[in-house]
Amino acid sequence: MLKLGEKGVIPQKEEDSYAIAPHIPCGLVTPDLLRKIADVSEKYNAKALKITGATRIAIVGLKEEDIDAVWEELGLAKGAAVGLCVRSIRTCPGNTFCRLGKQDAIGVGMKMDEKYHAFQTPGKFKMAVSGCKLSCAESWVRDVGLIGDRDGWILTIGGNVGSQPRIGKELISGLDDEAALKAVDDVVTYYKENAKGAERLGKMIERVGLEPFEVAVGK
Repeated sequence: MLKLGEKGVIPQKEEDSYAIAPHIPCGLVTPDLLRKIADVSEKYNAKALKITGATRIAIVGLKEEDIDAVWEELGLAKGAAVGLCVRSIRTCPGNTFCRLGKQDAIGVGMKMDEKYHAFQTPGKFKMAVSGCKLSCAESWVRDVGLIGDRDGWILTIGGNVGSQPRIGKELISGLDDEAALKAVDDVVTYYKENAKGAERLGKMIERVGLEPFEVAVGK
């Protein structure tokens, strides 16, 4: 029986069929990385390659006996696709590439990914960084979302797209990059220290309100 967390696998519909989702920080890839994923997938007869909503490339339809070899040949970290932890950080192109971008979504997102990817939390936890109010990374429906504005970052918390979807609540605005990263850390720390059981951040806000989080970020 595969240990799902250790092997980084996701069971599929067919018996003895698994998918893996290598970690690709903020969905940025190179031609060489794409070739490697394609070559390894072809070698081990993967049934599909699927670009996921978390901007990973899932390799679908692998056999259990091939999992270790696939990971070894890929040479990539396992994506946090299951478990009670921070999943991959989703970003839009931000002002690096998009003419509408007001803030550096990729730069801030990469820093968040480096610190939080696979970080253990009481419940499932998702983050997104959008460079403008169009929110192409869907920051409003993430546990923690950053949205770029002309005057800085807006921080939203408590959103999700689960079985009971909810829009996040604006917590604080006008943040530069450093202040935004600190505010995110303050929110994550307060959540980790005060959540009950495996409750999502949105459920916790229903229980305690926004005020404790406003205090945590020094609003």
